[in-house]
Amino acid sequence: MQIRDIAVATPDKPAIILYPSGTVVTFGELEARANRLAHLFRSAGLVEGDAVAILMENNAHIHAVMWAARRAGLYYVPINTHLTAAEAAYIIDNSSARAIVGSGKLKDTLAGLAGELPNGLPPLLVIADGAESSAAGASGELDGWLSYPECVADQPDTPIADEIEGDLLQYSSGTTGRPKGIKRELPHLPPAEVPGLMAMLVSFWMRPDAVYLSPAPLYHTAPSVWSMQTQAGGITTVVMEKFDAEGALDAIAKYRVTHAQFVPVMFTRMLKLPEEVRASYDVSSLERVMHAAAPCPVEIKKHMIDWWGPIIDEYYASSEAHGSTLITAEEWLTHPGSVGRPMTGELHILDEDGNELPPGQAGEIYFEGGVDFEYLNDPDKTASSRDARGWKTVGDIGYVDDEGYLYLTDRRHHMIISGGVNIYPQEAENLLVTHPKVMDAAVFGVPDDEMGQRVQAVVQTVDAADATPEFAHELIDWLRDRLAHYKCPRSLSFETQLPRTDTGKLYKQELIQKYS
Repeated sequence: MQIRDIAVATPDKPAIILYPSGTVVTFGELEARANRLAHLFRSAGLVEGDAVAILMENNAHIHAVMWAARRAGLYYVPINTHLTAAEAAYIIDNSSARAIVGSGKLKDTLAGLAGELPNGLPPLLVIADGAESSAAGASGELDGWLSYPECVADQPDTPIADEIEGDLLQYSSGTTGRPKGIKRELPHLPPAEVPGLMAMLVSFWMRPDAVYLSPAPLYHTAPSVWSMQTQAGGITTVVMEKFDAEGALDAIAKYRVTHAQFVPVMFTRMLKLPEEVRASYDVSSLERVMHAAAPCPVEIKKHMIDWWGPIIDEYYASSEAHGSTLITAEEWLTHPGSVGRPMTGELHILDEDGNELPPGQAGEIYFEGGVDFEYLNDPDKTASSRDARGWKTVGDIGYVDDEGYLYLTDRRHHMIISGGVNIYPQEAENLLVTHPKVMDAAVFGVPDDEMGQRVQAVVQTVDAADATPEFAHELIDWLRDRLAHYKCPRSLSFETQLPRTDTGKLYKQELIQKYS
């Protein structure tokens, strides 16, 4: 199914509802907007395999841009809206984007791109809803940029003649260096002929009259892919313009949301709300909830299931789409901490020499089969993600139990080696966030003359008044009562906010540099 089918059958049905503004985009409007933009891309000379960079916050236009690119056979490249002009320019240049579609809210960043792109700006530049900004002149416009939607007013709202499927070209979050583009070969088929696992999963998990909540930024892989697939299934998507814990509960209650997808840090923030606040919102409309993107502490998930019921499913996957697992809430209750069994690809756990490990032993997670991909313009990194058999990895560490359920241990590059012992900091992090006074936590290794590395923790407290040396000592002792002492931090510091992406990944390198 495509949004076109829904637009014909029920053109006035909401495809997108923005929260909290309440802006509605119907399926008829979304279809027409996507077609007009696809015609604009073709008139500008963009052909199958070209790339369109998207620099937009969660707004009423971003889905139309992605749908237009997909049906014009283009790679669409959503860019983190928090990046500077120089950082965004690196992605635009690296992806060889031939068009940029940006937002008026990000006009300062857009204005700065010209001075950062070594080969100059792409030929097609579009800015949506050109609100005034310090980077613009008195007119509020940017030289050389077309104003959207005015620039497509004369374009047909019917499909382009040569529709062909495009794809997402996602850049990694860059937590260990510069972002890397994750590129897959295009299918070279019309959209209607392209099968998709996501489409099957959405149709299995939801029904056409469901209401889906998308709380995370759409420049990330899962929110963009899941929201587009729900729309393709005729399902209304409630898009949070910016996540906040109480707002998510309000959106669920207001729009009678039936399905949603979260990341674990969102669960933590909702659970840290005062009990009377949580109890004031009716979340009984929820039927199934999915979470992914980062490991969820067992106690956090147990508390969420106690609150919402056994409706919280989980999948493990990556932007590379090299393989995936799935576990239902019911399965998880009998295998707490697991991320499930393979949904795509055959799972292998390998040691440092590439030997397969038995159940219960942690090693690097590889998938056999799955979607093929390359790291754009980085053949060495692409090669390092494969073993001699062609099995693929993204560097995650984990183990399987006797029934084949996968448990994540940590990322390879997060491992601490202290006195020759391997320590995976995720264990301590997962425990720390269950403390009632802790909002967020990061554990990592810093240089140590005697041990090579020592374990350091940084904590964000729920109440800033608790960030005291006394509480630091109390937390370390609390951890040592629950975890082997060698895994516990030798020192603990406080930050008002941890450097975390919107999907919950920690930029640990910033903390390592600060505390080393």
